[in-house]
Amino acid sequence: MENRECLKCGSTEEGTDYMPIKNSKMSMSGGNKIYTFCLECGEVDSIRIENTEIFRKK
Repeated sequence: MENRECLKCGSTEEGTDYMPIKNSKMSMSGGNKIYTFCLECGEVDSIRIENTEIFRKK
């Protein structure tokens, strides 16, 4: 939220959670799915993928 207000409740407190992801079960490399959310009401502000290169076909 970076000094932004939550659209649902107006709070400016945010939290972040990470979920590891891979492009296949056999892959050794991966990245994270990053969730940014309001600590007051739980509204998710953004979801982004770290290291998108692992999903590009070579």
